[in-house]
Amino acid sequence: MKAALGVFIPLIGTTLGAATVFFLKKDMGPRLQKALLGFASGVMIAASVWSLLIPAIDMAEASGTKAAWLPAVAGFLLGMGFLLFLDSVIPHLHLNSDEPEGAKSSLSKSFMLIFAVTLHNLPEGMAVGVVLAGMLSGSGVISAAGAIALAVGIAIQNFPEGAIISAPLLKSGLSKKKAFLYGFLSGTVEPIGAILTILLVSSITPVLPYILAFAAGAMIYVVVEELIPEAQMGEHSNIGTVGTALGFALMMLLDVALG
Repeated sequence: MKAALGVFIPLIGTTLGAATVFFLKKDMGPRLQKALLGFASGVMIAASVWSLLIPAIDMAEASGTKAAWLPAVAGFLLGMGFLLFLDSVIPHLHLNSDEPEGAKSSLSKSFMLIFAVTLHNLPEGMAVGVVLAGMLSGSGVISAAGAIALAVGIAIQNFPEGAIISAPLLKSGLSKKKAFLYGFLSGTVEPIGAILTILLVSSITPVLPYILAFAAGAMIYVVVEELIPEAQMGEHSNIGTVGTALGFALMMLLDVALG
């Protein structure tokens, strides 16, 4: 039951974020958007360290691996490389990009943003799945409370992502219901990714430290490539910085207090 709950908690965050479209009377202000993007960045950085990389090292040490740092380093770099590869071959629009040449309307840009966020939700789903797999393995390195803390943290940072998707769709001319639906659908990749990761890792437990670090690398790629650059663009970049600090502190608190 705890694993099933953990799988779907992040989707709740995306859903609630997308639902803000029903309350918007105008565009989301740039300051609020910077604060939300910064907050999401902080949550993902802290989750990568406390919920993924440190447990990967602890798990490698518990298994008797002499170079306990190796799975963390190798997995982290593989995760970064994997997202770099996907970023290069899958057509999408970066959050901080201008409208692509030849685009007929802002609606096309908005749908490309959906592809971008959906693509980058994949490592978050993997992160939740691999931590839940670690909990189910019975190794003792990852507790049920720690796994749920990560799922809650991902859900919190999914809230601004859901809002950032749905608001531009509304501005582009879609109805509030359709804008909400597309925002919700962008988050469904997370439970799917989590379930597939649990099924994969449960059959090959020795690679669990590598997969933990892989998910961390993939998440950090998203932060560095997308979220932080967008939060720092233009004026009032300090708002994004403050958001990052608050998000990092909250996720660190959740993981240390509950884990």
